[in-house]
Amino acid sequence: MTERLDAQFAFLTEADRLKQVIRATPLCDGSRRENSGEHSWHLALYALVLADQAGPDVNIDRVVRMLILHDLVEIDTGDVPIHSADGQAHGSAAVAEAEARAADRIFGLLPEDIGVGLRALWEEFEAAETPDAVFAKALDRVQPVLHNLASGGGSWNDYAVNARQLEARVGTKVARGAPALWAHLKGRLRGYFPDI
Repeated sequence: MTERLDAQFAFLTEADRLKQVIRATPLCDGSRRENSGEHSWHLALYALVLADQAGPDVNIDRVVRMLILHDLVEIDTGDVPIHSADGQAHGSAAVAEAEARAADRIFGLLPEDIGVGLRALWEEFEAAETPDAVFAKALDRVQPVLHNLASGGGSWNDYAVNARQLEARVGTKVARGAPALWAHLKGRLRGYFPDI
């Protein structure tokens, strides 16, 4: 029992490091950039509040679990901002390989009966093929949009984002998992991107 608890505590202590990973997205009040721990918590809340936007086959409890876990790999890899000049790296093979190595290490801290299941949820989110993962990915793209709207443009200003980039990097994923959310957001986005 002691060895098992030591492993569980080691993982939980390591997970605390996610709070040190600073993202490009500002807080809604624009006072500072959010960290990845805050982002993950906020996304879990998004899933609970926006559950009515999920398709009929989506299990919100699984979505919440995915969203809590989805960025743990950033402890090792850092955050690759989707709109940065290196935004193409966001979904690149090199980033995917680095994240897989991080997942091996981080989920490997846990007892196998826990680590394997959590790693599988992380992989499911990354693959974005199941209804749960597609909805989780949509929320992962919605949250920064709302932060940027609330903060006067936020990281869109920092990275000179245009409507085409926003549609390709954000809109397609949101529309796939939560079409009504994207339709609603487009109306709000026209103040920043008139041609969206």
